[in-house]
Amino acid sequence: MLLVEPRMREELSTSSTLVCDTSETGWQMVNESDGSVMSYLDYNATAPIRPEAAAAVIEAMQSVGNASSMHQPGRQAAHRVDIARRQLADLFNCSPGEIIFTSGATEANNLALRAAYTAGSSLVTSPLEHPAVLETARTVTAERPEDLVLLPVGADGLVDLHALEQVFSARRGGLVSLMAANNETGVLTDLRVAAEAAREAGALLHTDATQMIGRLPVDVSELDVDLLSLSAHKFGGPQGVGALYVRRGTSLPHRPLLVGGGQERGWRAGTLNVAGIIGLGAAADAARRRLGEEAERVAALRDRLERLLTDALPECRINGRRDQRLPGVTSITFPGVPADAVLAAMPDVAASEGSACASGAPTPSHVLLAMGLSRDDADSTIRFSLGYATTDAEIEYAAQAVVRAVTQVGSALAAADGPR
Repeated sequence: MLLVEPRMREELSTSSTLVCDTSETGWQMVNESDGSVMSYLDYNATAPIRPEAAAAVIEAMQSVGNASSMHQPGRQAAHRVDIARRQLADLFNCSPGEIIFTSGATEANNLALRAAYTAGSSLVTSPLEHPAVLETARTVTAERPEDLVLLPVGADGLVDLHALEQVFSARRGGLVSLMAANNETGVLTDLRVAAEAAREAGALLHTDATQMIGRLPVDVSELDVDLLSLSAHKFGGPQGVGALYVRRGTSLPHRPLLVGGGQERGWRAGTLNVAGIIGLGAAADAARRRLGEEAERVAALRDRLERLLTDALPECRINGRRDQRLPGVTSITFPGVPADAVLAAMPDVAASEGSACASGAPTPSHVLLAMGLSRDDADSTIRFSLGYATTDAEIEYAAQAVVRAVTQVGSALAAADGPR
């Protein structure tokens, strides 16, 4: 797919790439094979790269310099990394020295949990977490599975934070890891409540904030978290780069995943991805400047999509707490209509059955099952996720396409189950 400016799309070949300033004109997602326009509603999988980030990455790739080298090109690269570190720090109000660059949130989650968990202490999380947290938690507690505690979850997609008091009544210390916003439903976690319980128990608090950073205001001092993970490509940066925030003064044993040259203060060895980091910084700066207006506009577009679908398909259901979620996410169940068939019937709409990180898995969404949905309903659920470049036209087109696809698939299934 190519992101192109509409008025210039006809001038492009299938191998061309063009980015444009969204303040002047809207994006369009164009199919390289035939030039058809798509409605891209899968920002939780990856957001279109912001023009500022794309320009910064291209410029950085045209330069040379290892940020660990002492000569002038190396020092220039290091200086640009420092600028990007500051830009990211400004996005969620921390010190640049509290940021460790990684390859993405999966690595950041692994690094956080492996460093913060100690055998014999509690590792408290929820069944709603991303596999990068859940699988890491299961791995590090494999020899002491009793250390792993999964908090109960409500049908509204909220984690029962009051259960933390019961957990810590029997054992103090340890680590709590809860995502700031769920990647499938968009439901938000009240991290301040979790932080209060963790502080009283002498435990650390980690949050996978991958879906929240760059979409809603985040202030780590107000949230009172010790560790925070993020990925650039969720808010318009390049893929393959992310970061882990570690609050200054947090007592952690030094357990790097990668050892070698000692980059990132010994926490993450390896030559820095200078171009990716610079792109991350540019995306963070652009997101920070437009955060309020983008969130308001995207929430209105999501609400319009939900109204159009529920009016036309009154049997569909929206999953999760609707007054406590990300502005651009909606999880909708179309009872009795398999999501994979619906998606196949509307190839010009990009949406998801669930997390892209678990795509191809034969089992339904673990998030929806934890919320109490049946397997059939989980298999009939589609996640639509909007973002900074989503347009009114995309919403209108997507709504029509979804209604048409659900109706067609439903009719086909009814005909197949008819009299024999």
